Amino acid sequence: MTGTRFAGDTAVYLYGVARGLDPATLHDAAGVAGAPVRGVVAGELTALVSTVALADYGEAALRANLEDLGWLEATARAHHDVVGRAAHAAPTAPVRIATIYRDDARVAEVLAAQGERFTRVLDLISGRSEWGVKAYADPEALRGDTGGDTPDPGGGLAPSAEPPTGPQPGSPPGGPSAGVGTAYLRRRQQERRRRADAGRRVREQIDAVHAELAGHAVASRHHPPQDPRLSGRPGTQILNVAYLLDEEQVEGFLAVTRATEEQLAGIEVEVTGPWPPYSFIDTADTPDTHSPEDV
Repeated sequence: MTGTRFAGDTAVYLYGVARGLDPATLHDAAGVAGAPVRGVVAGELTALVSTVALADYGEAALRANLEDLGWLEATARAHHDVVGRAAHAAPTAPVRIATIYRDDARVAEVLAAQGERFTRVLDLISGRSEWGVKAYADPEALRGDTGGDTPDPGGGLAPSAEPPTGPQPGSPPGGPSAGVGTAYLRRRQQERRRRADAGRRVREQIDAVHAELAGHAVASRHHPPQDPRLSGRPGTQILNVAYLLDEEQVEGFLAVTRATEEQLAGIEVEVTGPWPPYSFIDTADTPDTHSPEDV
């Protein structure tokens, strides 16, 4: 944010807020850039924080660093490790990476002002974990290829087309070339319909899978499809959803994911978790991110 003022050359990085956390949990914990992690306490709430250099976490520096995938990956990993360590010991509400405050006193003010909000979030996620499910469709499944048809190469004549020369019995008005063109257009139309039907079937199947998975979860959140460059998967991502589960729901949930991959041809399912419930923290109720907090 423009106009942000900091005393000195450091600021405070916030990882998340825990309830009823034993301070010993943070002993020797290291956060972003290897900075020690400490707690800022307000009543039952403990903010997990580190002191960071404004040279790396000031407004201008963050704009540049957040475009650096290596820096972003290292920061996200350290952030997650701190949140995970606290979450194993007490209910913990993570905030997004690069949430920066002026000092510990300002963090304490935020805890006091937003204590009820954090309490509601912690009530929702207490004893629960986040699981991610991504599904990828093989290109052939989306095209509707069955292996029995010879695909049109995208131009010219398919092998089954009529001969291009010579009179043919029953040729339509306009001669043999008109029949060839009509047959070609008909095949193209059939191919488009086949692809549309295949895409619709895959969508209906994955919607049914999501409905069944959601039935084993407390809540779910859809995420946009992941960039193929990040996923490294050749197929088309057709599902990217986070699910919030009670501990007793996990076994049934995972059984559904295993059955899905076994029963649906051309669909690959990737399951990750358990994670701290990042996807279920209401962003309207948590501090701003990616820029230092205004004062």
